[in-house]
Amino acid sequence: MLQSGALWTVIHLRKPKRTREPLMNREADISLAILVVEDVAETRDGIEKLLKVDGYRIALARDELDAIESAQRKHPDLILVSLAGLSSDVIVTARRIREGAELKEDVPVVIFCIEGIGEGEEVAIGQNVHVTRPDNFNQLRRLLTRLLHKVPIAA
Repeated sequence: MLQSGALWTVIHLRKPKRTREPLMNREADISLAILVVEDVAETRDGIEKLLKVDGYRIALARDELDAIESAQRKHPDLILVSLAGLSSDVIVTARRIREGAELKEDVPVVIFCIEGIGEGEEVAIGQNVHVTRPDNFNQLRRLLTRLLHKVPIAA
């Protein structure tokens, strides 16, 4: 029987050396906070774990009201919204979260969407609101890095 430390060593040794791209031209910045609004607990927890690896502080919310309360307390640098529903309804909800929390429009809002946008695409819809359907987590990471660090889109 393996002790818990030995089991961790076995698991750690079997992991691939590099499973993700390196951070984009920056060190992890733990001063940046992201509010993740996701109605499915397992997805919310997964996003939290992945973003924490990059050094972000994470606040979690399960719905609009929870998100407004959390944003008022935590003052996030970016809001990531992934809620069930029609894209148009989710966009309205995301904007209401930022407005209800009385955050400035310079706080970016990123909305996961599965309808009306192609896989791997991102659309800026005004007022620092972006709708995306990333192919993978690295694509989302690049978008978040660009928005949080005000990096312009490469020509």
